[in-house]
Amino acid sequence: MAQLSNKIKEYAKANGVADVNFLQDVLLQDDGQGAYIREWNLDIAQPTDAQLDSYDTAADLEDALYSIRAKRDRLIAETDYLALSDQTLSAEMSTYRQALRDITNGITTVEQANNVTWPTKP
Repeated sequence: MAQLSNKIKEYAKANGVADVNFLQDVLLQDDGQGAYIREWNLDIAQPTDAQLDSYDTAADLEDALYSIRAKRDRLIAETDYLALSDQTLSAEMSTYRQALRDITNGITTVEQANNVTWPTKP
């Protein structure tokens, strides 16, 4: 099940709001029984639970892509020292780093995200 914050982002995006600040626009709280909206300061109507649930699939995909990007960023960071101006980056390493940058291209479903094939580090 998707995180409430990602469902809210998807709801906002569908209603013309590009970015949600969770320190000002929407305040969430968790009382031990699950997260809920404590305060809503956006210029669009606060969604019902049913409306938010309709964004589960899109939010699940965003959760999965977030995990992929986090791993990708870590793997790229591990090779950043090779891309410094005083280093010569091999063609294989350049291809590997580009494959990592492109890893989320074309992923449109959670199933695709869960079955990502990671490139092999040279």
